[in-house]
Amino acid sequence: MIKNPVPRVAAVHDLSGFGRTSLTMVIPILSSMEVQACPLPTAVLSTHTTGFENYVFHDLTEFMDKSVDHWIELGIDFDAVYSGFLGSSRQMDIVLRLIDSLKRCSPLIVIDPVLGDDGVTYGPITGDMVVKMRSFIKNADLITPNITEAALLLDEPYSDAINETVVRSWLPRLADMGPDIVVVTSVPLVNSKDRTSVLAYDRNDERFWKVSCDYIPTHYPGTGDAFASVLVGSLLRGDSLPIALDRAVQFTTLAIRASFGHRNPAREGVMLERVLDTLKGPVVMSSYELVK
Repeated sequence: MIKNPVPRVAAVHDLSGFGRTSLTMVIPILSSMEVQACPLPTAVLSTHTTGFENYVFHDLTEFMDKSVDHWIELGIDFDAVYSGFLGSSRQMDIVLRLIDSLKRCSPLIVIDPVLGDDGVTYGPITGDMVVKMRSFIKNADLITPNITEAALLLDEPYSDAINETVVRSWLPRLADMGPDIVVVTSVPLVNSKDRTSVLAYDRNDERFWKVSCDYIPTHYPGTGDAFASVLVGSLLRGDSLPIALDRAVQFTTLAIRASFGHRNPAREGVMLERVLDTLKGPVVMSSYELVK
């Protein structure tokens, strides 16, 4: 049950000055969906880290710690805690302290376990942090790993052979680690190079959901942030899980398509500003499937 007139989210992500990722995606998307995003930045960067060199990085662990102290002192209620990139095990502990302080209002806990992509971990992610993330996600109601992150969480080898069949077998195992709902993105379909899918599992009713879309041969940083943010906003507005998945896939696909025809460098991210207004409309031609 939403407790605030406007749903309120503690958004725990990094902030990049240039390049549409993390908080520069999370805040406008949630605001467009009539959800208040309250940022708890984990780090500030001059640019994001994909495709840029010599970027400036400033860790905000101490700021996070004091901010959480202040929020607890104020007794602020949140309808959701939504975390993304965390730069250290200590930052995970700070987020857990925030979550523990909010048990009175039972917020939705969404963890995007930002660990890596394309079979490798991101630069700041250590083996110890992967291990810590496995215990951190047990506090989540919902997690949104990509296939690389799903493999890391399960300590499974990554390969190009990972497809829909493999990931479906992983979903209950990931749910057994704590979260009620597991959503895995960028899942290749069996015998199809032209389409990809999002697979989800809800252990409350043991149902599997799938939303497929056309594969577009490009990569924009921040699309995972866009997907997860729309998913969070949709759930807080009262949509069902499959409709929320549909809305998130449709929006992310539209943002990629709106950007792909231009010659802007992919490292700048999708042209979010061109498609934000579509979040106010209904889901068009729902395409989710109940997988049996």
